[in-house]
Amino acid sequence: MSRPGFLLSAWPWRSAAYLLTGAVTGVAALVGIATVAAVCGALALVLVGLPLLVLVVLSGIPVARVERHRVRLVDRDPVSGRHQVPTAPGVWAWLTTRLREQTTWRELGYALLFAGLLWPVDALAVTVALFVPLSMVATPLLMATVGDGHEAKVLKQWTVTTWPTAFGVAVLGLLLLFLCAYVLGVTAGARAALTRLLIASREGELGAEVVELARSRVRLVDAFEAERRRIERDLHDGAQQRLVALTLTLGLARLDAPPGPLADQLAKAHEEAGRALAELRELIHGIHPKVLTDYGLHAAVSDAADRCVVPVDVDLELPGRPTRAVESAAYFVVCEALANVARHSGADSARVSGGHRDGRLFLEVRDDGRGGADPSVGSGLTGLADRVSVLDGRLALTSPPGGPTLLRVEFPCQLTEAADRSA
Repeated sequence: MSRPGFLLSAWPWRSAAYLLTGAVTGVAALVGIATVAAVCGALALVLVGLPLLVLVVLSGIPVARVERHRVRLVDRDPVSGRHQVPTAPGVWAWLTTRLREQTTWRELGYALLFAGLLWPVDALAVTVALFVPLSMVATPLLMATVGDGHEAKVLKQWTVTTWPTAFGVAVLGLLLLFLCAYVLGVTAGARAALTRLLIASREGELGAEVVELARSRVRLVDAFEAERRRIERDLHDGAQQRLVALTLTLGLARLDAPPGPLADQLAKAHEEAGRALAELRELIHGIHPKVLTDYGLHAAVSDAADRCVVPVDVDLELPGRPTRAVESAAYFVVCEALANVARHSGADSARVSGGHRDGRLFLEVRDDGRGGADPSVGSGLTGLADRVSVLDGRLALTSPPGGPTLLRVEFPCQLTEAADRSA
């Protein structure tokens, strides 16, 4: 409503439509509930009275369903209100489920409030904020048609006998109509908020927020992994190739230079370029190794084990490949765990094992070191736990003083492609 184009948009008319349909729907709800209640009262001493009483209780369900659709006129966010699924088929199971859940009784309370109090408020708001200004705007037309150009009744209260007065009332009504557009918007917004408060399912809205949070988290993970791959590709195809060319150029210049200070400087430059190239290759490998993309988790873990200073046995049984996000997270967890083994454990050997079972990918990194790993001392375990939790995984660490240390990680995932398939 604070936007400059509110008056020229469809929202004032949508607000008016919401309140007008609210008045009509409220009258229909009042008539329906009153009719059922009257019949129930008349037959209270007969067996059919109990089913009618149940019908009164359930009358809030269709009213709430209509209200959830009407709210979309002024509120783009859907109002949740999912009922529980019956535990068994049949009418009796449906009735017992509906009568036991809080949503049904909340909807009944709203239906009674709507039929008894809220729809008159809607009707009053539409009458005051819409029909009164429109009646004033129509004063010249009424004077020309109904009053034969002599007089016109304004709101059935004031008589207008001159044309200047009639047009003045019309201009006043037009200004009042613009002002009342904001009144309609505020009233409709308040009514929609009250409806959402009374009939929205707290569990449903919380579940929707959790689902959206999970989806946004997955999107962030995918975007992060895509950015990692892009950086790795740019470094591999750009900076690394230029460093290779520079190294070759310095090597050729070193061969052509005569012995002396220049040759010594070229030799130093050649060695520095070689070290820079080696560091860049190690950096690229740490960002997103090509072997992981091309050959999968088993090959990438085997490659990381070969590069570890501690002898590592690898025993992975993966008949397929998980999603890229899970595959990347699992690989970096193993790499960080092996790095901790090499730096802190004092182990003579380590073992990486794992597989896929019951829809979960599990990996274990075990070493025979001194143990005593503590996440609070900056061992990188907190970062590993955060990386795993983003993908709804679990990480468990067992590291008693004196060892051995066992790191276990699990990811919920399905294997979707052959293990040796290139990405």
